[in-house]
Amino acid sequence: MSQMLRALWAYRGFILGSVKRDFQSNYRNSMLGAAWTVLNPLAMILVYTVIFAEVMKAKLPGVDNTFGYSIYLCAGIFTWGFFAEIVSKALNVFINNANMLKKLAFPRMCLPVIIVLGAGANFGIIFSLFLAFLVIAGSFPGAAVLAAIPLLLLLVLFAIGLGITLGVLNVFFRDVGQFFGIFLTFWFWLTPIVYAPAGVPEGIRSVLELNPMYPLMQGFQQIFVHGAVPDWARLWPVSVLAILSCVLGLYLFRRHAGEMVDEL
Repeated sequence: MSQMLRALWAYRGFILGSVKRDFQSNYRNSMLGAAWTVLNPLAMILVYTVIFAEVMKAKLPGVDNTFGYSIYLCAGIFTWGFFAEIVSKALNVFINNANMLKKLAFPRMCLPVIIVLGAGANFGIIFSLFLAFLVIAGSFPGAAVLAAIPLLLLLVLFAIGLGITLGVLNVFFRDVGQFFGIFLTFWFWLTPIVYAPAGVPEGIRSVLELNPMYPLMQGFQQIFVHGAVPDWARLWPVSVLAILSCVLGLYLFRRHAGEMVDEL
């Protein structure tokens, strides 16, 4: 592990340069450039606020805040988007970088780090806008917002572990990528993000609780909607799963690194 960390540090210039190039390439030939990074989440926040808070007057059970449902949606959708971006990019990272893997000598674990940093930069902008919205709306959760830090770290750990595991399998079995794209859509709707668990029948709710992302998303919603820290005890299953996925991903990567280059 220490050897891997030293190698990553030695190639920090390569990692940061790749993150910068990926970020710039997203807005190449665009008149507004990186401003779209701000405009897209800002538009989403405004739509949720106007449509659900002002037009539909949507309310969450037990929440009197006018913007409660808008905050609930943003807390879930933005963090889920962060998770989905990391997993989806890691899923195809070896296939998309096949030429670089064949021609350049560099620590292969740089690629997952580049994915996390790139997705983290995008999420950082979105999250900052969300926090600004909470302040303006008078709904900032106060010190409870600090509880989002370990939740985000857990989310990243689970996402990159799952993504690398699937990414290695996707090199040898391309159906993995196709299947997971469909699975991710079902996974989203089986996670209480756009609907409240209280509105789900008891039988279905017990099934939803088997979803490892359920307590994680609920943790974010608890912080930003209710201004309270999450129930940490409910997060141990996803924590164990995150660690196991990282261990499995690293094992598969090290075991099949040479075979992957030949397969690509």
